[in-house]
Amino acid sequence: MKRLIFSISSVLVFFGWSNIAFAGCGKVTIAEMTWGSAAVAAHVQNTILSKGFGCKTELVPGDTVPTVTSMTEKGEPDLAPEVWINSARKVVEKAVAEGRLKIAGEILSDGGEEGWWVPEYVVKKYPNLKTLQAVLAKPGLFPDKEEPGKGRFYTCPPGWACEIVNKNLYKAYGLKKAGFTIFNPGSGKGLSAAIAQAYERKKPIFTYYWAPTAVLGKYPMVKLGGMKHDAKSWSCVTNKDCASPKKNMYPKSTVVTVATSDFANKNTEAYGFISKFSWPNKVVNELLAWKEKTRSTAAETANHFIANYKGTWSSWVSAEVAAKINK
Repeated sequence: MKRLIFSISSVLVFFGWSNIAFAGCGKVTIAEMTWGSAAVAAHVQNTILSKGFGCKTELVPGDTVPTVTSMTEKGEPDLAPEVWINSARKVVEKAVAEGRLKIAGEILSDGGEEGWWVPEYVVKKYPNLKTLQAVLAKPGLFPDKEEPGKGRFYTCPPGWACEIVNKNLYKAYGLKKAGFTIFNPGSGKGLSAAIAQAYERKKPIFTYYWAPTAVLGKYPMVKLGGMKHDAKSWSCVTNKDCASPKKNMYPKSTVVTVATSDFANKNTEAYGFISKFSWPNKVVNELLAWKEKTRSTAAETANHFIANYKGTWSSWVSAEVAAKINK
């Protein structure tokens, strides 16, 4: 009888402690966005929350505006790992003010980047070509095959917001007068292919691009200086009908992790990890390049990150949680 009672007690204790482990975190839904960096971030959070904090995690499909709206109105999903705040600023700020959502922190420590770039090997050969002004002085170094004697600047594909911005900046900085054409590659793939081809041939290219992306992970580029963001004149630069655009540059894009207040209040330790989850573009670029090269899934890329970037993520959690994840 004693043995039976002991056995039953052991089972109750086992299940009791299991329930307590999950009660501390419970079920957590995480939005897996459609683009590479956000998908990998979702899987990293999924692994750390489930293995390190005992959360019962679930990934759900998401995209910026519908996900934030659902979090605000329905309280789910619990987490949106990568929200480019400019795309949903009013909705997020209103929900934060009402106490429905919390901005856990900036997941991209150096922000989302947009700008004009040249290959790293070009700068190594011509050390002064680190500014737009220096590049504009050498149109012959970036030849346009279709218009001999002129240089070429690669802009965004049709329909992208950056196409409008680049056209206005092309005008503001006098690229036409400097001897440069503005070339539209037709698609995102066309733009990345132009950079890849230039790298394979070690030829100069002057182009727009953004981070974090696999392209900048595979092909090191130097973002040109000599261009500053001016908030006052930026609205005109983003307008296709801007009559007199002023010199400007893309602002840093604030990219944050958003959590429901319910999750943050009930799971203080897990939320503490979420608030510390922040990585630089360099790391994300490397991960996306590895993902593309190995044709891996977002989940496999997350595992690669956890296995090979312990110096990055170990500071987000306690030594005890880190040990669980490593195990």
